[in-house]
This record gives sequence, structure tokens and C-alpha cells, in this order.
Amino acid sequence: MREPSLFIMADIIREKAKAQPDHKVLTFEHLSLDDEATPDEVRTYSQLSENADRIAAALVAYGMQRGDRFGLMMRNHPEYVETMIAASITGCVMVPLDPRIRGDKLAFMLRNAGCRGMVCGDYCLVEVAAVREKCPDLRWVLALETGEGVPATTVASTRGADSMRGVLAKPAAPIEVRLESGADPLQIIYTSGTTGDPKGVVFPNDRFGSMAMLGMIAGYGSDERPYTGLSLTHGNAQAITLAPTLVMGLHAVFSRKFTKSRLWDVCRRHGCTVFSLLGGMATAIYSEPVRPNDADNPVRFVTSAGMPSGIWESFEKRFDVHVFEWYGAVEGGLAFNPVGKGPIGSFGKPAPGLEMKVLDENDNECAPGVMGEICSRPAGASASVDYYGNEKASKDKTRGGWLRSGDIGHTDDHGWFFFDFRSGGGIRHNGDFVHSGFVEKAIAEHHSVSDVFVYGIAAASGAPGEKDVVAAVVPSDPKNFDPAALFAECRRTLESNFVPSYLQVVAEIPKTASEKPQERFLLDAFDPAAANVFAERTAA
Repeated sequence: MREPSLFIMADIIREKAKAQPDHKVLTFEHLSLDDEATPDEVRTYSQLSENADRIAAALVAYGMQRGDRFGLMMRNHPEYVETMIAASITGCVMVPLDPRIRGDKLAFMLRNAGCRGMVCGDYCLVEVAAVREKCPDLRWVLALETGEGVPATTVASTRGADSMRGVLAKPAAPIEVRLESGADPLQIIYTSGTTGDPKGVVFPNDRFGSMAMLGMIAGYGSDERPYTGLSLTHGNAQAITLAPTLVMGLHAVFSRKFTKSRLWDVCRRHGCTVFSLLGGMATAIYSEPVRPNDADNPVRFVTSAGMPSGIWESFEKRFDVHVFEWYGAVEGGLAFNPVGKGPIGSFGKPAPGLEMKVLDENDNECAPGVMGEICSRPAGASASVDYYGNEKASKDKTRGGWLRSGDIGHTDDHGWFFFDFRSGGGIRHNGDFVHSGFVEKAIAEHHSVSDVFVYGIAAASGAPGEKDVVAAVVPSDPKNFDPAALFAECRRTLESNFVPSYLQVVAEIPKTASEKPQERFLLDAFDPAAANVFAERTAA
């Protein structure tokens, strides 16, 4: 019989529910929703445990066996965490899906993972219904009734979705944990698909508890109160906020989504001492109007992955915080720059037990200052990655025993690492890697466009490795082309970070003889002030 482990989510919650049943461990706040009248949603360990048992019972009733997959498409609600725990209890495998995902990308992930069901917020029901015919394995849908801007007609047209509210109203009978070992998978987190279709990284159950080490490495104290507005579908929110909180017995605060305008109000109201930043978030926060009380907040430090060196020190001074910079990926690899230790702009040095090097195309280590691919592996061992159902991609990612990050960087003379850009022309926008194929498809299907090519330019925010998205379009009718209408269509059909920053209207897409678009000519011709270039704010 398997012994309980404090690295496994189901075991962590059950043990904590026995030892600290009434400890308020998670708060899901409403201030960022401009909803001060509705009470925040708070969960104790015992409430998490009981609700997870109820959801686990529903999974069993659906006929879900150990190892079966289901989608989890929801904003940051307490039921998201409870469903994660239920997956760990039942030995089922959750597939986190960003609620902004639409159409073909959503259908691809559900089919690729072989999802048999879906747990989602009611605001996702229209998108789920739209792809069900493309996902023959999808047999059931369990919907959380949120009332957050969802018309009653949406819920009425769910095509057989069951009620999460009904599940949580049932008695909570403990379900026996069905895991055979910590190596059983807990979740499949999909990459952004920078260079092709997204790939699903398989996370074993025992990796959840090990992620809590990030909080300890960052210096979380026993009375820490972490905050995040990043989605729990993202590895960052799980690793730097949720896992340390549940394991260390802290009290974390979650917003439905990141909000730069109410960020400091949320932190002040809840006494938050640390929050997490990705990509261009720091620039967005810094670009807010200066206020007299900017430094009047309880935050001690921020955990950042991509703080622009140009605003690093000014950010710290203005808000009276310190920056803990770190680097990691869903596939693995970890480095960090402790507060006040390394140079501004560096993401740090590898974590204990890991090797990290900058390698050239022949796998030779690059000299300080010379750019190459950032690669890592366990000290004295070979790296491994499990892309679900994709053995070739798994082997390619760990060629020669090194985890190939696809990121280009360099070191300095003292061994500190710096990120420079994403290999292969990938577009990282606001922390997400944008799959240009999905953007091109959405634009190409619009009646006003006859050809399109999507590429990236250096981000106006100045965030390292970030790019703004440009869609070069050839109009079907140049005289009557309406850029505002095309932006509106992109906003309707694409995730927000995938919506182009600019439309560059051209007579034709320059291509090679083999019909490959020639990005360099478009880059050379691009000028944000040119008459043929439109931003969303100026297109109307």
C-alpha cells in the first residue's frame, strides 16, 4: 500500500485538513472585479478537502479511471484548486486550459490529450459547445455557475452540461486515493506552440510538492502572504504561489486575472507581502500614473521572470520593493538571482543540483558575453522531458542529455546568466509565446484579407525577450479596407495576447521561390508612424 507523501497534492491537503482544519489558506478576492459588495471567497484546509472529495466523487461517477484525462478551463476560482486536488485523489489527469483559448487551438489540445470530459466556468460553455463535434472522446461537461457576466441564455444552451453547484451540495464522503505512486501524472500542461502545435508536458503528482521549494528559495517566511493575478492554468501561478502556500501553510490571495489598476489596492486590503510578475507586466505596472502612495504598501518583494533592466532599480525605488528574479520553464530548468546578490538584468545562477550552460550550435560552452542557447540538466545526469504522445519531440528537447530551452542568452565573467531573446524568431508577448499560425488563420478567414503573415518586432515596453505582434496583411479590396473591423474580429476570435499590436497593410507578402515569406523585408519597411501601419487604438 502506498504511503502518504507531502509531495502529492491529495496527501498534502488531507494531512493539513487533519492538523490545521480551520486555517484560512486561500482567498479569492473580488476587489479587482470592481465588486466590493460580494464577499471574497475563502477556503480553509478542511473546506478544500471536503469539496475535493465531492468533485472526486463526480469524476468517479462519470466513469473516469486512473490515468483518464479531462480538461480544466476556468479562471482563478477556489473550485479550480479543488478540482486539481480531486484529480490527485482519483488518479485522473487534468489538462489546464486558458479560458481565452478558442476554436482550433482548444480542439487540438482536447483531442491531443484524449480528454474524456471538461470542467469549466460557465463563461466557457459557448466555446466548449463549438468544439465538441471535433472532440469525439469528450463525453461530459461539468460547469461552474459564476454569474460573472454570463447571460442566462448561455447557461441554457449548455447542451447537457452538469452543475458544479449541484456536485458541491452533496455530502462529502472521503474517496480513497487511487494513485499507485507519485510518478502517476497529475496534469498535462501545454506549451504555447511557438514553433508548431502545442506540446503537452506531463507533470507527475510528486512534482507539485517539489514546486513548493521555489517559495523557500525565494525566501518566503512563515507569515508570508503571496498574491497573484496570473492564471492557475500557467505553471508560474502554481509554482510560485499555490504550491508554496499549500505546503508551507501560508495564506495566498488570488485575483481572477491580472489587473494593473487595482494591484496595489488588492495588496493593501489583504496585506500581501509578495506577488509574481511575468514578461511585460512590470512595464505595465510602471506605466501607471505616479501616485503619492505608491510606496505605501505591505509588499516586501516581487518574484519576477523578465524584469526589464531599464526600470529594475526605478521600480524598486518607486514602490519600495525588492526584485527576486528567476528563470524556469514548464519543461524544467531553474535559476534565480536573490535579492541584492546578482547584477541588474541577470536572471541568476542555476539552482543547487542543476547544471546550466550557454552552448553554441556544436554544444561547446560559450565564453562570457557570447550568446548561445541556454541549456540545463541535473548535475551529473541527463535531462528528461515527457511530451504527451510525442516521443520524438521529447528526445529532441533533451538531445545530448541537455534540456534545450530554445532561449538565447549569455553569461558574464562571474557566471551570472542573462536572457537575450527566443530562438527561431518566436514571439513572446506579455509572457505568452504567440503561435503565429493561429493568428494567421483567424485573419486569413476574414473576408477583407487575401494574404497575411505574422511576425514580431522589439516590444515597445522594453521587456527583455518580449515582442509586439505585427500582422502584415494584403487587403482583398485596398480602397475599402477597414482596419478597425479586422482588429474587432481578432479581439473576438483570438486570445488577448494573440491580438496583433499592429496591422501592416502591404500590396503583397514578399516570398521566396518556394513561397516562404521573407520577414526581413517587412521588418525593413515597418514604421509605426507610416500611413500603412495601424494600431488598435488608432484604427477606429
